[in-house]
Amino acid sequence: QVQLVESGGGLVQPGGSLRLSCAASGSIFSINTIAWTRQAPGKQRELVASITSSGSTGYADSMKARFTISRDNAKNTVYLQMNSLEPEDTAVYYCRLIQRGIHYWGQGTQVTVSS
Repeated sequence: QVQLVESGGGLVQPGGSLRLSCAASGSIFSINTIAWTRQAPGKQRELVASITSSGSTGYADSMKARFTISRDNAKNTVYLQMNSLEPEDTAVYYCRLIQRGIHYWGQGTQVTVSS
């Protein structure tokens, strides 16, 4: 079993920053990918960023200039640093771990960007 717990969401003003964390526990294999995905009200879920266990990263084009994904393998934790936040970034942000072809999801953390 794998458990993913996201934290760090909240209310922030436009132009502000937040750092999300995703702590993984349970049967974590050494080779995996962890991704952040978000879903805004009335919209489809979209990939934000991903990082492999070796540190290779990928970003959605619209976010690569403002968001940074990183991970601490010793803590099995992945971070998403979000800067210059815009109201359009308001969404529930989900952490997803992919290993051996199986996807595990966290419960999500709400990010609201509003003045």
